[in-house]
Amino acid sequence: MSMAVHSNIPTAIEDATPVPGERLTRPFQRFAALSSAGGIVLLICTVVALVWANSGEAAYESYHNFVHAHMDIGVGGWHLGHGHMTVGHFINDALMAIFFLLVGLEIKREILVGELSDIKKATLPIAGAIGGMVAPALIYVMFNLGAEGIGGWGVPMATDIAFALGILALLGRRVPNSLRIFLTSLAIADDLGALIVIALFYTEKVSFGYLGIGAAIVALLVALNIMGFKRAIWFLLPGVFLWYCFLESGVHATIAGVVLAATIPVRPRVKVSRYSAYTRAALDCFDKADDPTQDIRTNSSQRAAVFAIEKNSYDVLPLLHRMEHGLHGWVAFLIIPIFALANAGLHVEGDVGAAISEKVTLGVIAGLFLGKPLGITLACFIAVKLGLGSLSKGVTWRHMIGAGCLGGIGFTMALFIANLGFKNNEHLLTDAKLGILIASALSAFAGLAILLTCPEKPEPEPDEIGPLVESPNR
Repeated sequence: MSMAVHSNIPTAIEDATPVPGERLTRPFQRFAALSSAGGIVLLICTVVALVWANSGEAAYESYHNFVHAHMDIGVGGWHLGHGHMTVGHFINDALMAIFFLLVGLEIKREILVGELSDIKKATLPIAGAIGGMVAPALIYVMFNLGAEGIGGWGVPMATDIAFALGILALLGRRVPNSLRIFLTSLAIADDLGALIVIALFYTEKVSFGYLGIGAAIVALLVALNIMGFKRAIWFLLPGVFLWYCFLESGVHATIAGVVLAATIPVRPRVKVSRYSAYTRAALDCFDKADDPTQDIRTNSSQRAAVFAIEKNSYDVLPLLHRMEHGLHGWVAFLIIPIFALANAGLHVEGDVGAAISEKVTLGVIAGLFLGKPLGITLACFIAVKLGLGSLSKGVTWRHMIGAGCLGGIGFTMALFIANLGFKNNEHLLTDAKLGILIASALSAFAGLAILLTCPEKPEPEPDEIGPLVESPNR
């Protein structure tokens, strides 16, 4: 998941003297602000899961018991999942629905007002995403045609944006900001493709009764949007029932998060001009009420002005942006790490070389490590040659190959699709997980090595020079 942070915009009162508690928490706050922080936490949880599952039979048994522990969530005679819910199911079906809600919000934002809203800007990342999905799937099919594991063709199609952007963040000035924007847009388009694949090809037997109820809930959500409801509770409460309908319908429950995101309002409650006028008036009131004999605790006029500014700031931001901002930390530092902890615990036993030579493992490795950079780079090259898109300033084809390699880090979504494709075959699921881990590591090292050979970009970042001003020569 990604979120733009503008370094030239202050986010705190810098001259405030920190209290002891702030001194203790400030390093953690600075870490959380890093674009690579989510990927670092995800990597730590992956390592913990692998160590936990491979520290002896007792440790593996405790890990297995953790993932498959029974969860009884219900009231009276009603039980979620008909009484068969486990910790692993709850994480993959419920917590990941929140992850997919965030994914859906990011997709909607990008399509409406982001990089994907301009067809000329969107052509290259969309072309790269399509190539980066088709090539890995075809390579996987080549390894598994006619074999038992053919159903896992969707596993090597997805890109893990948290890891990929984490690698780019480590490179600092060696990569232009436009490459980060390209990779982020590509990953979001890639997520959209993966969601379509999950909905169409990894859906079980459908219950049209529950789907009908779900459709009615969606109609209600759309009506709430049209009528101008802007509070999150009006959408999240029906969203819970929507999730339950999808869970019971056979369509994977996490798709409910994306459907809910599509109904979230993108219009603010107040216009920017009105926000500016009323906020300036509140600031004037705050200044006029200043009294040297009082502070904010006893000055009711200043408190009223602050509350007014707070409400104005709340109303000027669209619900979509507020929800995206609010969910980002929870998803990056809690939900995705928990998902990794519950799904990355691959128990390695026996001949590892023999395990790597399995068709599913080889298909996933080749699809991610070779298919992703090949498909992304070739599709972008064709788009540029046809005049459908162009490389951004400062971006070379070496950068594109490196970004294509980083696209082969398919960790989170790849593990998710593997769980769907092989949920009834533990052996093939283990092979797929092994392939994902190996391919993601190889792709990360390859992308890092290629991008390290690129010369440092000569132009400053937009955040370093302030707002962009249109050049008269352009």
